[in-house]
Formats: sequence, C-alpha cells, structure tokens
Amino acid sequence: MEYHKSVLLKESVDGLEVKPGGIYLDVTYGGGGHSREILKRLGDGRLFAFDQDEDASRNITEDSRFTLINANFRYMSNFMKFHKADKLDGIIADLGISSFQIDNPERGFSTRFEGNLDMRMDAKGMLSAVDVLSSYELPELTKVFREYGELVNAYRISVKICDARSEGPIDTIGQLKDLLLPFAERGKENKFFAKVFQALRIEVNDEIGALKAFLEQSAELLKTGGRLVVISYHSLEDRLVKNYIKAGNFEGTIEKDFYGNQLRIFNPVTRKPIVPDEKEIEANSRARSAKLRIAEKI
Repeated sequence: MEYHKSVLLKESVDGLEVKPGGIYLDVTYGGGGHSREILKRLGDGRLFAFDQDEDASRNITEDSRFTLINANFRYMSNFMKFHKADKLDGIIADLGISSFQIDNPERGFSTRFEGNLDMRMDAKGMLSAVDVLSSYELPELTKVFREYGELVNAYRISVKICDARSEGPIDTIGQLKDLLLPFAERGKENKFFAKVFQALRIEVNDEIGALKAFLEQSAELLKTGGRLVVISYHSLEDRLVKNYIKAGNFEGTIEKDFYGNQLRIFNPVTRKPIVPDEKEIEANSRARSAKLRIAEKI
C-alpha cells in the first residue's frame, strides 16, 4: 500500500528554493515524498522531519543527512534547539492527513470503512473521537461541528448525539453515520460526512492549536530570507496561514509602527494560493482542496 501521494510536490519544494548546504525542516513527513525531493537538491545540507504517527517510520529515508523525529510539530522549536539546528533555511508543512491513515480502517479516519471512532494521529494520545462524542456537553459539541466542520446544522447534530448517547455509547463509524444520515442533503451524503469527520479529527488532534504554534515557531526558527511553505486543505487552516503571513497574527489585523510602516514577519511570495491543476486532481482526488502558500522571512 502506498503510504501517501504528495500533493503539489514540485511546486512546494520549488517554493523552498533549496540551497545545497542549507538546513531544512519537513514537519509532516508522512510517506516522505517532500523529504526525498528536498534531499535530491540538498547537497551536503541537513534535513529534519517530524511525524507524530509511529507508522511513518516504516517509510524512513536512509540518508546520513536526514533525521526523523517522532513528535508533534508543535514542539519543533525545542527539538531544533536540542539538535543545534535553530537557524533554518526553509520549513515545509503538508497539513493533509496521509493516504495510509485514511485507508487504514483501524484508525477510524475514513467514512468508507466500518471501525472504531478513533481518529488519533498519535496512537498514544489521550483523546479519541469516541471520547469527544461521549463526554462533550452540547455547547462544546456544537462549537466543534460549527467551527471545524463548518456545518450549518451543527446545533441539531449535537442535540441528536447527546440524545442518542444517553441510551448507549456511539463508538463505531457505522453508528455515527446511521445516526446522522437524516441531516445529510440527498446526493451530498459523502460531503456531509467528510465535514463531520473533519471536525472530529481536528478536535481530537488539536490541529488548529498545533498549526498556530507551528506558525509562531516558524517565525522564530527561520533565518532572514528563509522560506515557509504550507499546503492546507480546508478554509479554516488556509485562513490562519494567510493571515499570519500577511499580518503576523491570526486575525489578519494590520499593525503599523510609529511611522506608519506595516509590522510584519513574512513577505508573501505568492499573492494567491497555488492550487493543483486538473491533471493532478485526476490522478489524486485528495488534492482537490489543496492550497499552497509560500512566504519569505523578513
């Protein structure tokens, strides 16, 4: 089984402007596609990578220039300091879930299989999707589905879950789909359930918190002129990346100094996000929602 087909591979690694002898960081190693492409261009430089999923180690790249760290990228600043590599020439992040994780029924990420509602990217993590569904109060559940799934009927979905769990746990994919099917628009069931599962996955793995920590630490770790390359897959992620690149904060609020000059950390290299062409989408349907943004540290 192929672990993961890298999205926008050439465009993203080109965006890094890899310098032979430079120090680079791939914070979402996955199947190693971006890392292998970076190593082809790296000369005698160094490449570090993060992946909190222990399964990623099965695709480890055997190369003396390469170090894989089994941890969440929200801790990258501490690890880079430990490895004496806290002045980086480039950082790349592909925020999508890997094909291997989606296609493994035991992980509970996909609506296509029956299985337990797990959704932990780190199998040692404390919180699973079952925990969210069984323990979150109505306001908390509503917030998860509204903010992370962008579901207009988030409140009614949450009421249904709260009512149903009083009769027994909701711990399988099939149970959740049967329960929520009446809320799905006819003919768009797959899109509806993709949003439901996205919301749960983001909450289970605190993906928004990790993304914010990543962006702030990227600003600290990159050298002046260093490149930040981020591929995101839904509007909430892309909005945070766009705002941070544009304004140095997550709200997108432009701040200026005493003389009226804009205070910013990055210059955007791409004014608009780069998206996959029709050929790539045809070859890999999971690329459809991808947006690539590139910025340079000031």
